[in-house]
Amino acid sequence: MVKRLKAMGLKMRLMHVCGTHQDTIVRFGLDSLLADCWADVRQGPGCPVCVTTDAEFAEAALLAKSGKVLVSFGDVVRVPTRCGSLLDLRGKGADVRIVYSVEDAVTVAKETAKDVVFFAVGFETTAPSTAATLLSDPPRNFSVLCSHRFVPPALHALLSMGEVRLQGLIEPGHVSTVIGLKPYEELSRMHRLPQVVAGFEPLDVLVAVYMLARQVVEGRAEVENEYRRSVRYEGNQKALKVIDAVFEPYDVPWRGFPTITRSGMALRSHFQHRDARRLFEDELEAVPQGDPRESKACRCGDVLRGVMEPTDCPLFARSCTPLAPVGPCMVSVEGSCQIHYRYRHVGPRRTNLV
Repeated sequence: MVKRLKAMGLKMRLMHVCGTHQDTIVRFGLDSLLADCWADVRQGPGCPVCVTTDAEFAEAALLAKSGKVLVSFGDVVRVPTRCGSLLDLRGKGADVRIVYSVEDAVTVAKETAKDVVFFAVGFETTAPSTAATLLSDPPRNFSVLCSHRFVPPALHALLSMGEVRLQGLIEPGHVSTVIGLKPYEELSRMHRLPQVVAGFEPLDVLVAVYMLARQVVEGRAEVENEYRRSVRYEGNQKALKVIDAVFEPYDVPWRGFPTITRSGMALRSHFQHRDARRLFEDELEAVPQGDPRESKACRCGDVLRGVMEPTDCPLFARSCTPLAPVGPCMVSVEGSCQIHYRYRHVGPRRTNLV
């Protein structure tokens, strides 16, 4: 496979939008291997925790400060903002809890009389679980602060911005298991861009790059499926119906991006009694208007757009580390900065202490 790629002699810049793909690429040294084949593969906005804006974290923080039980995933509560992290709030007495699933959040609601707010962050992969939970009639004190997002609109925005010239996209296997191939077809038509849905083993990624190279050589711009063992053209129809029953698209900003049309998932009107933004509207009025940005020195937004590599950020492995993160890309296990730090960072050289 590598020999065939080298023989093609193509200079390609590709992008994927999945933290698991990034983990595979960096952990197994595929970035260096593919660089020898003149293929530069970058991570785009494929980390849901990373693309969630500071304004959304501010909403969660306000609800926690007001006495609600705020529950979410471990990566979410550690994300630093200008107001600190949700974990910092827990240290100051707020009831912020880490859960492993939305079902765990429902269990919390069953065990307390307080209002329990589930801060729901994720793409089409995790949205069905949130939707199914709301359809199952959870306790009356359970509500959702929804920050779920749709991936395809972000890809349209990324390509329309034109900051990074790409020759192909490696599409996420997890998301594609739910949405199938059809949502990507318009991308290929509009932008004449080859796409391949890929699995997560090293060979999956190498085959996907080869398939993209073949499309470039042959002048094609199609959506191909390398991950056939899990992804079907039509996707998971049951999951899609559940998403459609509970959520409707709306315009929402992503970290590092302007507002992206129809990229957010809002709870439909008949779930307004579960919508934390409607239930606690008065309390959330204190959230700053606009889109508060992360630290100006943090380049997480540029990394999410593929404009720069994590190691190009002046804070990387200096003032920004997994133990003291400045931005979400260093917090989340799907964040490109954390992945590069985990597998590639070499600590300061030891000196002779004798």
